[in-house]
Amino acid sequence: MSARELPPPARRSWWLEEALDFDPGEPCPPLEGDVEADVVVVGGGYTGLWAAHRLLEREPRLRVIVLERDICGGGPSGRNGGFANGFWSSLDALAELFGDERALELARAADASVLELGNWCERHGVDAWYTFAGDVGVATSPAQEGRWRELLGAAHRLGVPDRIVELTPEDVAARIRFPYRGGGVLIPSGAVVQPARLARGLRRVVLAQGARIYEGSPVVRFQAGPPAVARTAAGSVRAPVAVLAANAWLAAEKPFRRRLAVRGTYMVITEPAPGRLAEIGWTGGEGVWNFRAALNYLRTTPDGRIAFGTGGMQPGLAPGVGPAYDWDARCVTEVAAQFRRLFPSFRDVPLEAAWGGPIDVSGAHLPFVLTLPPGNVHAAAGYTGNGVGPCHLTGQILARLALGVEDELTRLPLVGFEPKRFPPEPLRSLGAFAVNRAALRRDSADDAGRRPGRLDEALARLPGRLGYHLGA
Repeated sequence: MSARELPPPARRSWWLEEALDFDPGEPCPPLEGDVEADVVVVGGGYTGLWAAHRLLEREPRLRVIVLERDICGGGPSGRNGGFANGFWSSLDALAELFGDERALELARAADASVLELGNWCERHGVDAWYTFAGDVGVATSPAQEGRWRELLGAAHRLGVPDRIVELTPEDVAARIRFPYRGGGVLIPSGAVVQPARLARGLRRVVLAQGARIYEGSPVVRFQAGPPAVARTAAGSVRAPVAVLAANAWLAAEKPFRRRLAVRGTYMVITEPAPGRLAEIGWTGGEGVWNFRAALNYLRTTPDGRIAFGTGGMQPGLAPGVGPAYDWDARCVTEVAAQFRRLFPSFRDVPLEAAWGGPIDVSGAHLPFVLTLPPGNVHAAAGYTGNGVGPCHLTGQILARLALGVEDELTRLPLVGFEPKRFPPEPLRSLGAFAVNRAALRRDSADDAGRRPGRLDEALARLPGRLGYHLGA
């Protein structure tokens, strides 16, 4: 695919542009001056807004202030694939990290969040296109066949075979027909949403609860205190308690530099083509993904589009968040080519837009919740591209920690969890770049039915051998 054939870059993301056209919401101007609060929340995406929402549900008179560098939904919350799922697809890793009983406890708590998202949207009149139709992982090349065996084995061993169901090639084809007819797995408790509509709807509800949200207010300096002080270019917020919910931007801060890495994810979206979807049998609304290292994730929209993304990409060395994460021609070209390979019948359906963005990656492929010294600052990060459902869970946990509440949620194993740390710079960026490119070359060889090179295979497997859980 030539550069001339690339879809145009979305101004933000197609999701967010659609959501703002649907309902721009009331203005939230930048912070000016020095103010005080009971809780200051840094980050106006899912995690920060869910935390603010749950705080005000429990204590309606709290003075809660949210500081957002862009607009709410301007970060990962407004440009992801919209997969609202939990942790069943990581059940084998959960059991290895936390033991069987705690793994099930965490998976069930995350499951409850997926269901609650739909109930919450209905209660609050948020039209986020919530569709509870399951989550389907498929083999889209022969090399991917059976990569779910350990996951399936863990589900059977832990007595939850109904949570991860093996699909035959015929089962997959009954849901969606790809050029390669492979098998896969069904995780029944999965949903999809319009991610930016969810973020903007959450913003509306939090404002109605009485929170003050200041958009266009990046925090330039943060002091834990106590009291915590978050300073912006034109003001400051002083509060006894703080919640940090800034996703990939936290990776630049000292407590998170080796706990988080930054990677990119890029998406394209087609023009509406409901007739073509019917031709390949994809009419159930399922979220779909495959077993590449840089996995493809794809879903449909109510008007018959396919939104198609690839995760785990790295635009150059890119040690921190930068413009290349929003748009990188090489990465977008790769994603568009993967879409065309998997959907040849859509060859004449235009790609309407493309966009990208950074994600915060943890060494365990799982988020974590930390309380930082001296004990009044609580943070959640490390969603690794799977945050729509887990952010609802971690937002509840952060609200409870901020209020000093101890219960079954604050005792979940994500709280205080320390994933394996990444190497220091520059070794981290150089090593990640080499591994990322090798994994992409291995994926490309698998897609084409070729045998990957030995060096690429060895490098692609290196993180797992070093104890990192980073996906397929």
